[in-house]
Amino acid sequence: MWKNLVIVESPAKAKTIKKYLGKDFDVVASIWHIEDLPENKLWVDIDNNFQPEYTIMKGKKKVVNELKKLVKNHDRVYLATDEDREWEAIAWHLIRTLKLPENTPRITFHEITKQAIQSAIKNPRTINLNLVNAQQWRRILDRLVGYKISPILWKKIKQGLSAGRVQSVAVKLIVEKENEIKNFVPKQSWDIKALLEKNIIVNLESIADKKVNFSSKKEVIDFLKNLHIEKFNVETKVQKVSPYLEKNIEILSSNSKINFKLLDIKKSKTKKQPPAPFITSTLQQEASSKLGWWVKQVMQVAQKLYENGYITYMRTDDVSLSPIAIKQAEKVITSLFWKDYSNPTQYKTKNKNAQEAHEAIRPTDLSKTASDLGLSGMEAKLYDLIWKRTLASQMKPAEISVTKYIFSPDNISKWIAKWEVISFDGFMKIYWQPKDNVLPDLSKNEILLSEKIVAEQKFSKAPARYTESSLVKTLEKLGIWRPSTYAAIISTIIQRWYVEKTEDKKLKPTEIAYLVVNYLNEKFPNMMDYKFTAKMEDDLDKIALGKLDYIKMLSKFWKWFLPQLEKAENSEKVVQKVWKKCPECGGELVYKFGKFWKFIACENYPKCKYTEQTEDEKSYEEDLKKKFEWKPCPAGWTIVVKKSKNWYFLASSEYPKVKWTMAPDVFELNEKYWGQKCDKCEEWTMVVRKWKRWYFLACDKYPKCKNIKSLKIK
Repeated sequence: MWKNLVIVESPAKAKTIKKYLGKDFDVVASIWHIEDLPENKLWVDIDNNFQPEYTIMKGKKKVVNELKKLVKNHDRVYLATDEDREWEAIAWHLIRTLKLPENTPRITFHEITKQAIQSAIKNPRTINLNLVNAQQWRRILDRLVGYKISPILWKKIKQGLSAGRVQSVAVKLIVEKENEIKNFVPKQSWDIKALLEKNIIVNLESIADKKVNFSSKKEVIDFLKNLHIEKFNVETKVQKVSPYLEKNIEILSSNSKINFKLLDIKKSKTKKQPPAPFITSTLQQEASSKLGWWVKQVMQVAQKLYENGYITYMRTDDVSLSPIAIKQAEKVITSLFWKDYSNPTQYKTKNKNAQEAHEAIRPTDLSKTASDLGLSGMEAKLYDLIWKRTLASQMKPAEISVTKYIFSPDNISKWIAKWEVISFDGFMKIYWQPKDNVLPDLSKNEILLSEKIVAEQKFSKAPARYTESSLVKTLEKLGIWRPSTYAAIISTIIQRWYVEKTEDKKLKPTEIAYLVVNYLNEKFPNMMDYKFTAKMEDDLDKIALGKLDYIKMLSKFWKWFLPQLEKAENSEKVVQKVWKKCPECGGELVYKFGKFWKFIACENYPKCKYTEQTEDEKSYEEDLKKKFEWKPCPAGWTIVVKKSKNWYFLASSEYPKVKWTMAPDVFELNEKYWGQKCDKCEEWTMVVRKWKRWYFLACDKYPKCKNIKSLKIK
C-alpha cells in the first residue's frame, strides 16, 4: 500500500511533481474538473438560495472511479491543484465526489521545483472556502446570464446565438471600435522636409517660433514661394485612412538648391527604464506582439512550461520577484556581462485589484537558457522571452544621448534633425536591440545645400482595429475580468462568429454582432456597462477575501436582472426591413440570418417560401464564378460554383456524378501548394485541408499516411 496520494489537475504536472516526491508518494491527475453544472438546462435552484446542482461531468466517471480506488489504497491524500479560484474549486469538488474529509490537506506552490514541492508538503492547509465561493458565484452568475438571455436572443434575433456576462461586453468593445472607424472623419495636414548634403534629413518644425500647422495646399505653396521655390514636381498616391476609406494625396517636390544654416546644436540626456517582469496580461500582450501568437496559444505554451517546472505560475498580476530570484538574476547578469549592468530591483504592483498571491512570471532557474533545458519550437521561444524579460527587469536603465540640430534657410523657419545615440545600453543589451546611430560631423554656423525639398499631404488615420494584444490591454485597463480569463473570452467570441480575424490579425465584428450588441445595450444596460462589469469583478475579489457573502450578492443581482429579463421576453422581435414588398404574397421583405449568411425573405417565412440574395451575396457569387469557373477540375472536366444549405463550394461540372468538391478558400491555397511530394510516404502529394478555421498541409492519403504540417494561416 502506498502511504501518500497527491492529486493534481494535469497529467504533465503530475509527472513533474512525482520526480521531487520519491517512492513514498503516488501522484495522479483528475484531468481538470470532474464536477460541473450539466449543460442541458439551468441546474440552479433560484428559489433555494441559488443552490447549484452539480453532477459528474460527461466522460469523467472512469476517472472518478479510478481516483476512488486509489484513495482507498492510500493512508493520506493531498490535493495539489493550482492556487486560483477555479483550481481551488476543483480541489473542493474532489473532496465532495471522492468523499474525502473536509480537513484533507491542501498544498499550494508557485513553482514546480524540488524545494517548493517539499516545502508545500510540510506546510499544508485546508480548502479555502472563500475562494470556492468566489468561483461558485462566478459560475452561477455566468450560468444565469447565459441560460436566461440566450433563449431570448434565439426568439428575437436568430437561433443559436449566445450571450455571456463578459463575452458580450468584449464584443461591445469591438463593435464600438468598428463604429468609431466607420464614422471617422480625417483631417488634412502637410509635412515638409528637406534632404541636405551629408545625407541629413530635416523636418520643418516652426515658423517665427510658431509650430507649423499647414491645412491646405495653398498655404504650403505660399511658404515654399517665400523660399524662392517656384516650380514643383507633383505626384499622387493613395493613402489608406481606414478599412473603409482611401484618400488621394499629393506630393510636391523640388530640386532647388537652398542654403540651410546650422543655427544651434542642443544636447541632452535621457534614460529608458527597463520593463517590469511579466504578469499574465503583459506576457499575453508581448508574446502576441513579438511572436505573432494568439493569446490562447500564449497561455497553452506557458501552461506547459509551468507544468514541466521551467517557469513560475503563469496566472498572476503581481510584478514582484522573490529575494532568491533577484539574487540569482544579479549573479547571472554579472556573469553574462559585468557588474555595471546589474541593478537589483523589487517592483511593486500599481493595479489596485491585483491579487498579490503569486510573484511575477519568471524562469524557476535563471541560470538555464532554453537550449540548456533542451527546449525547442514554441516552448523555447516563450521561455527565451520570459528569461530575457526577467533579467532585463534587474538591469540598469539605458542611457541615451540626444542631439538636436536646428537649421534655417531664412532665419525665420526652423528645420530640425534629431539623433539618438546609446551611450550605455543597460537592459537593452539583452531585451531590445538598439539602433547603431553615429552622429554626423557638423559644427555650428555650417551651411549645407539642399538636394531635395518635399511637401507631402497627409490625412489623419482612423483608430486601428483591436488586435488580441490591444484588446487584452483595454480589458485590463477597464478592470473587466482578470488576465487569466482573457484567452478564453477572445477564443469564445471568435468561435461563436461574433468576431472574425482579418488577414492582418485584427478583430472585426460580424454583422450579427451589431444586432446582438444593440439589443443587449437596450434590454440589459447594466450588464453591458463597462463600469458595472468592473464593479462585479471587484465584488468577486471581495468574496474571495471573505468580505462579501456570495448568496447575498446573487440575490442582489437577481433583483435587478429579473425585471430586465421579463421586459426583454415581452419585447418585439428584431426586424431589419428591406423596404420592399414580397412579389408572391405582398408581405414585407426582411433580412434574415442563416447559419452562415444573411438572406432576404418574406416576413411570413416559412409560410411564404419566397427568398432572394442580398447584394453582398450576389457580388460574392459573381466574384467566385469569375475566379474559378471553367478552370480544370482535378477530378476531370471543369470547375463550377455550387451552393449548399451551408454556403458556396466548388464542384466538377459533372457533379454529382463526379463527387469532387472543395471550398473556394482551400482550392485557392491548393493552387499555391499543390505538387509538394509527401516527405513521409514519398508516394503521394501534399494537399491543403481545413479544420474549423485552420488550414494545414496533409498527405493526399491522410489519414492512412499521417503526415501533417501547419501552414500558420487562419
